[in-house]
Amino acid sequence: QAQLVESGGGLVQAGGSLRLSCAASGRTLSGYAMGWFRQAPGKEREFVAAISRTGGNIDYADSVKGRFTISRDITKNTVTLQMNSLKPEDSAVYYCAAGLRWTPRGYEYDYWGQGTQVTVSS
Repeated sequence: QAQLVESGGGLVQAGGSLRLSCAASGRTLSGYAMGWFRQAPGKEREFVAAISRTGGNIDYADSVKGRFTISRDITKNTVTLQMNSLKPEDSAVYYCAAGLRWTPRGYEYDYWGQGTQVTVSS
């Protein structure tokens, strides 16, 4: 009964691609800004990407800019993170989050998913 559920994680070799999806249960995401964060073992959680309620504003961490793309599909009530040219340093548990305000790099989102593991081999 999590509010948000991530899927699409897995094991991929360096240079490969993965597509992560975030789906909501019990609510519509259209009224929320959405963000993706990640956390690797022994490291603090870091911002990855965010998209505003209408999709008019998008923000990416410098480390993923040009490689990752965040998008949302209103008809499916989902948010997607397309990850290309993956590097071993991208390995982490990836979390999606929903927030009522546009604070893309902040941690005070209203809802969080349980996370999905992404492992990139060298």
